[in-house]
Amino acid sequence: MAAFLRIFYTAFRALRRNVMRSALTSLGIIVGIAAVIAMVEIGQGSADALARRIASMGANVVQIDPAAGHVLGVNAGAGTTRTLIPQDCAAILAQCPEVRWAAPGVDCRMQVIYGHRNWAPWNILGTAPAYLEVRHWTNLAAGAMFTDDDVRRTACVCLIGQTTAHALFDNQSPIGKLVRVNGVRLKVVGELQAIGPNMMGRDQDDLLIVPWTTVKYRISGGRLAFAGQSSTVSTAVNTLDALYPETQLRLYPPVSSVQTADRPLIHRAPDIDDIYVAVDSTQDIPAAITDMRSLLRARHRVPPGQPDDIRIRNWTEITQALGSTTRLMGRLLLSVALISLVVGGVGIMNIMLVSVTERTREIGLRMAVGARARDILRQFLLEALLLTSAGGLVGLAVGRLAALGVTHFLHWPTVASPLAMLAAVGVSAGVGIIFGFYPAWKASRLDPIEALRFE
Repeated sequence: MAAFLRIFYTAFRALRRNVMRSALTSLGIIVGIAAVIAMVEIGQGSADALARRIASMGANVVQIDPAAGHVLGVNAGAGTTRTLIPQDCAAILAQCPEVRWAAPGVDCRMQVIYGHRNWAPWNILGTAPAYLEVRHWTNLAAGAMFTDDDVRRTACVCLIGQTTAHALFDNQSPIGKLVRVNGVRLKVVGELQAIGPNMMGRDQDDLLIVPWTTVKYRISGGRLAFAGQSSTVSTAVNTLDALYPETQLRLYPPVSSVQTADRPLIHRAPDIDDIYVAVDSTQDIPAAITDMRSLLRARHRVPPGQPDDIRIRNWTEITQALGSTTRLMGRLLLSVALISLVVGGVGIMNIMLVSVTERTREIGLRMAVGARARDILRQFLLEALLLTSAGGLVGLAVGRLAALGVTHFLHWPTVASPLAMLAAVGVSAGVGIIFGFYPAWKASRLDPIEALRFE
């Protein structure tokens, strides 16, 4: 231990002789480590921001909407058929074990009026309270969510997004206020938390959430779709015992069982635009999609071999693609930063070789008075290690300050990474050992007699 301390002191004193050259030698390592730390923190901040965007959409969300319709051979586009009904949503929740939450959706876009102000939100979404569970949006800024009873009663209530609230109410609280949509007065019972734009850039806070029955029957007007199931058919037929049923004096006589048997009626139900489904975990999404597709094909009586009358969109495919792109960009930036470390290591090797040449007589003198080759090797190797370690610590501070500057001035999210900091210090020490070994080995191989003769 005492011998190591003597070697350390000798190496430190040698570096202190020329402070400017030592600082410039470490500059390459400082720049490289600072670049690594800044790139890692910026990349981590971007990944976390993307994760928050994914969480705002629902990382395990599956969206079901009607497939494209065809009229006389012309494709009318996605969502033009009327195939989804609220009972489909209930069936998915009851019969698909992987599904945790399911909510119907009815979309419309209309003007929202409050006093002398008006605003057209990006979407007026008619849905059920389970929609907030699907989207992980249950933590409201103010107020409360409407209830399932409000959906059954077609209540005139709504939740308002932050963008719409600011456009209509400025800084006033919207809770309890009445807004008008297509002549219908809606009472604001809740204010949503701001979650910002989604991955496509659409403002998710620019919306109004209303009970889907209110949107269907009061605001946009109800449409009906075939439920695909017949009413209960009576097996009663005409008999001679009741050839002439008793006649009652009423304006609209009730339908007899005979008429019901002869003319079975088709149940019709309100159609919906979407079904939002939350699965227990992302690993269960493929099985859930398979179960939901089979269930809806059976409910809609789609013949085998015919294409589906619904379209299932898996949001995790989009998020995985964006996540892989972010990781690829992060690795690219990290690779560019590592090149700076290699350049800094080459600079250290160059300066150490120059130092060995300049101190040849010193090396010969030390060997002449009893220093062994391994002592010379340790001294020069320790000098390189001190240069790179000091450069790594300074680069660590510079990189952290650079990341904070990016956050402050460019408003780009960054996240501190303790693991990256430890790795940066370890890498800087490794660079010192790798690039300092050859000059140290060359110094230890000098012949003492030839070294003393060196001019």
